[in-house]
Amino acid sequence: MNLQATVLIVDDEKHTRDGLRSLLENEYDVYVAPDIAGAINVLEREQIDVLLTDLRLGSEDGMTLIDRALKMPRPPACIMMTAYGSVDVAVEAMKRGAYDFVTKPLNLDKVELLIARAVQGRKLEQENRALRQQVDERYGLENIWGDSAALHEVLDTIRQVAPSSANVLIEGESGTGKELAAHAIHNLSRRNKAKFVAVHCAALSPQLLESELFGHEKGAFTGAYERRIGRFEQANGGTIFLDEIAEIDPSTQVKLLRIMSEDRAFERVGGNQTLHADVRIIAATNKNLEQMVREGKFRDDLYFRLNVVRITMPPLRDRKEDIPILVRGFLRHFCKANDKPLVDLTPDAMDALLTYNWPGNVRELRTAIEHGVVMATGPKITLRDLPMAVRQAARAKLPSGVSAQAFGEKTSPLDLHETERKLIAQALAATNGNVTAAAKKLGISRRTLHRKINEMNVSKAEAEIKNDRT
Repeated sequence: MNLQATVLIVDDEKHTRDGLRSLLENEYDVYVAPDIAGAINVLEREQIDVLLTDLRLGSEDGMTLIDRALKMPRPPACIMMTAYGSVDVAVEAMKRGAYDFVTKPLNLDKVELLIARAVQGRKLEQENRALRQQVDERYGLENIWGDSAALHEVLDTIRQVAPSSANVLIEGESGTGKELAAHAIHNLSRRNKAKFVAVHCAALSPQLLESELFGHEKGAFTGAYERRIGRFEQANGGTIFLDEIAEIDPSTQVKLLRIMSEDRAFERVGGNQTLHADVRIIAATNKNLEQMVREGKFRDDLYFRLNVVRITMPPLRDRKEDIPILVRGFLRHFCKANDKPLVDLTPDAMDALLTYNWPGNVRELRTAIEHGVVMATGPKITLRDLPMAVRQAARAKLPSGVSAQAFGEKTSPLDLHETERKLIAQALAATNGNVTAAAKKLGISRRTLHRKINEMNVSKAEAEIKNDRT
């Protein structure tokens, strides 16, 4: 694949076309055309980075060509060549989107410099576009995985609030995806062309947090050797995400309250100049802010300004039906990252994931799948490939007096199958064949137990299974 930038030269004078091609062809892939029709043919056939066109193309107008080029899906940087008397036309071309212009007779050094700058600028645009696409892929709604009613309620609220200018408070336990939701709100908002700036408030002391949020002037305190621009200034026009907002000390709460007023005013630490920042605030907490307000630990006026729209991220234990969806997504990611062809989990491993309570929520599940991908030696993740906490929880679900050998790393697949078969038979016998009660006793879902009964062919001689319609 040719990685050189491409340049299209359009001029009705052959000696000009040939001279420019000779000048540029050592550095770029150069195409030439004598008129608009020829230029459009090249533009539609090739991906051109820079279009260098004369204003006068016989009876045709180079402005027409630039207008056509700028309407293309991936428009080139357009540079117009014009005589001194037509500079006003070239300026008009720039107002309409052209990159720059150069006057005739041509200064070849200036032509080379302009094209080099245009190519570099286009390269930066492509890199920014690719980076934004990566961010969108990582933080778009399509990557907040799940199909539960609880999650759909969250997604509907995100879609509703994102286009507005309202501040948002996101509540939820650690690991439920609060920052992911904040990114999604930003990316679906009118501010998505500006920055999303995250501040993890609990990681900074009160003195450092104030400087981090609002910036400081040179000499404001020991070690302040130069002016520092704060996160609010960095996020101007965009969104600031204040994670763990409950950890902010009272004095910083007062300053936050001021910047959330109508004029969005603040001063840098050690400064007396009043500054302004047009910023949308999304805050997150894993604590009960309403209770903290009642206890006098958080300002009620700040709470009310933050809590314009509240989103509560559900814990994973309350949406376990989303676990298989999350597992598939994490499997794809970590198999690709680790260059492993894993495609699935064994039924025992999936059952363990479904019965575990996930105190660390989605973040803990993500780590568990990464652990499983790394530790697996076969084509599937087995129970023994999962983290110890998940295996121990699975052991604890066993009925009393029954061996937990099936969960040991030294047990063979045959022993595991036979032990599980006996456990199911024992649970069914103990509950007089009531599948719902047996599933509860085993710590698995009724659907999973039905599947295992069919897969393992648990006979009526082993347990009289009654038709369960509960």
